[in-house]
Formats: sequence, C-alpha cells, structure tokens
Amino acid sequence: MELKTVATPYVPVRYFEGGSGPDLVFLHGAGGLTAEDPFLNALAEKHHVYAPLVPGYGDSEECPEIRTMLDFTLHTWDVVAALGLNDPILVGHSMGGMIAAEMAAVAPNDVTRLALIAPSGLWDDDHPVVDFFATLPFEMPALLFHDAVAGAAMLTAGRNVEDPGFLQTYLVTNARQLGMAGRILFPIPERGLSERLYRIKARTVVIWGDSDKLISPTYAHGFKKGIAGAQLVSIPEAGHMVTVEQTAAVVEAIGRL
Repeated sequence: MELKTVATPYVPVRYFEGGSGPDLVFLHGAGGLTAEDPFLNALAEKHHVYAPLVPGYGDSEECPEIRTMLDFTLHTWDVVAALGLNDPILVGHSMGGMIAAEMAAVAPNDVTRLALIAPSGLWDDDHPVVDFFATLPFEMPALLFHDAVAGAAMLTAGRNVEDPGFLQTYLVTNARQLGMAGRILFPIPERGLSERLYRIKARTVVIWGDSDKLISPTYAHGFKKGIAGAQLVSIPEAGHMVTVEQTAAVVEAIGRL
C-alpha cells in the first residue's frame, strides 16, 4: 500500500492506496491503520483500495474544524470527492463503520454497497459499549481479540507493554488519535444514528465477530433491523478485531455485496 495525500476543503488528508479491481473505500477504527495491515492488503487483492486516515491519525494533520458527527460525515464525503470516486464500495470498521453508516444515511443515493464491520453508533443500556478511553494497555488484547495472547503479540510486536518506552509511545499516540475519535465516541458512541438507519438504501452486509467484547454482537441485530434488507454475517472465533483474526472470512462476506 502506498501512502499519499489528497487536498480537501479543511485539511490535507493522508490515505493508503493499492490494489486493482472495483473501487473500495475503507474507513478505519479508533485504533488507526498502517500500510502493513493484513486486512487492507487482503482487500487490495480484489479491489482498488483507498483508505483515508482520520485527521490526527498517523502523520496526518489535526483538524479542529471537524467537531461533530455531521462534520466527520461530510468531511469523509469530501475525501471521496477529492479522490474522484463515484459510488465506491464503502467499508467501515468500528468507528469507521459508524462514519460509513452515517455517510450512507446522509447521501442514500450515492452508496449502493455498504459493509459495516462491528460498527459503533448504537447504544443499549443493557449491553453498554466498553469505555476504551479508560482502558489500560495491558487490558486491550483481551478486550479486542478472541485469542488474547495472539492479540497481544500483534498489538505490541513482541514488546513488553510495561516497558516505559512502549508506554510513552502508546500514550502519546493515543492522546493524539483518541482526542479526535473522542469527538464522536466519548462519553458514549451514540449520536442518533439509530434514527437515521432507515434512510440507508445500499445493499448492506453487517459483519461481527462472535467473541466481540468491546461492542457486543447484540448490536448487530440493531443494525440489521434498522437497515432494510441488510444481511448479517456472524464470524466465530473472532473478537472486535475480526478483520485481522478472520481476515479471509471478512473479505468473503464483503464479496457478497
């Protein structure tokens, strides 16, 4: 994947691009994205992938003008327009799924294929989404992965999570990235999406890992019920990071669109 820059009205946007095939825009979750992401590269085997970074992520500039859910939504539409894309397959994971769903609700005639992977955006008092803003580094693997041991190895690249150097990098990076994500996810990741899901006309697949401990799989049924004709794909032995634990199964589910 090649890291590039495209100009938008508010801020230059950094994005990854690669692969060949139908155009596909991938919107990442609150944890960010790298060129080495296995899911991104698996998508690029069958699609021409564009994966924009939310401002403030990676080496991209921050953008104080993007404050509300509508700002995030319209900004991402600005990115799609700046890239010269027309009706790409729209795929979003977690926070990115929330943004993708809002995009499809705001502009229902401009999205015909939509994949939502364990998206944020709904709220159920009986199944509250875990507050990952208050989660410590050593708690993350068990929260995000079905296999916590393998997940820890992926998150830390073998480094000790209690090492001061690791913690410093982790905290600095998270402060910058989650400061941006917090504008739509904190204190709870709910901005009225449930009232807009009916507007989505796209052929939609909702994908969820059966072992998701961050956002309960219960929410999958809320999205399926709210989006007319949506199909639900439940993937076993996968947590919230279903994209890296069961990459092939997620790619196959997207291929149903």
